[in-house]
Amino acid sequence: MPRPIQAIIHHHSLQHNLAIARKTIASDSQLFAVVKANAYGHGIENVYPAFKTADGFALLDIDEAIRLRELGWEKDILLLEGLFTEDDLVQCINHNLKFTVHSDHQLAWLTAYSGPAQFNIFLKMNSGMNRLGFKPKAYQEAWHALSKLPHIQSITHMMHFSDADGERLGQDGTTYQMNLFQEVIKDLPGKCSLSNSAALLRHQHDVTSDYIRAGILLYGSSPDYPKHSAKDWQLKPGMSLRTEIIAIQEIQENDSVGYGSQYIAKEFMKIGVVACGYADGYQRISPSGTPILVNGKRTQLIGRVSMDMLAVDLTHIENADIGSEVVLWGQSSCGALLSIDEVAEKSNTLGYELMCGVTARVPFYIDKA
Repeated sequence: MPRPIQAIIHHHSLQHNLAIARKTIASDSQLFAVVKANAYGHGIENVYPAFKTADGFALLDIDEAIRLRELGWEKDILLLEGLFTEDDLVQCINHNLKFTVHSDHQLAWLTAYSGPAQFNIFLKMNSGMNRLGFKPKAYQEAWHALSKLPHIQSITHMMHFSDADGERLGQDGTTYQMNLFQEVIKDLPGKCSLSNSAALLRHQHDVTSDYIRAGILLYGSSPDYPKHSAKDWQLKPGMSLRTEIIAIQEIQENDSVGYGSQYIAKEFMKIGVVACGYADGYQRISPSGTPILVNGKRTQLIGRVSMDMLAVDLTHIENADIGSEVVLWGQSSCGALLSIDEVAEKSNTLGYELMCGVTARVPFYIDKA
């Protein structure tokens, strides 16, 4: 019998979240589903059926783009980090890929190209995040250089908000970058791609974008937690990490639990040993008190997470026994929910990291209900 841990991918929830994004954008905007990092750890093949109504997909790796083409996707695919070598141009031609241009060396590769292909470019501006992109003056120069090339079919203006989930230096998080972006491109024709999940949900009336890049919201995590929860945005968990109780211990006052004896019981307790550890992707740094569901009832992690196991408090969970369902995040089989954002916050990380951290030894199953 296989070890009981499994990651459940909920197609209905993914479709629901995509519909939330669609409802939020203008009718003439294009909605791109971001599936980078193997669909935020969910698996591209696992989420593809649920996201097929998107207008396009956005990701980083050409190999992932090829996987989408092999699944039958014929519409737009955008490479968010663009070309990594000059040879990638051939792959973009072969697989009909749009791509970002964010640096001088990418611009040089395009300038040197002399073939018959026509490229659709997303030119990225560094408007304050200082990660990728041309700074404002260099951006205008790059745009004019690209616009003169015979093999450039279209140039879309692109930027990425660093603080759409909150404030930037005491101001609304989008104000500075948005004003700078609009000033730089005001005399340059072309469509725009601005909004990420946070901008889409929080600034839908202030930020207009022709191409929307919806990422974390599609998977059921709030982009501005704890200010807003997934429930506030009407999002549903796309992934549930479930396992079972495999052993039960009864301990007395002053007994310890786990490595390092970091948890000491203050009274009699019933402890459940759970088939999940950091080798499955659950964070070793998650402290005692991190929420967990057992039989749909809320309880907490006890002691230090080990490689293959962790312990939960069963003292007040009625009917908990060997084989009882444990939900590390997501939805229990009885419908109870545990937000991945809440688990992540307690672990001093983000839902993004938990999703992406589920390891290869955890089997994935599709819930199509």
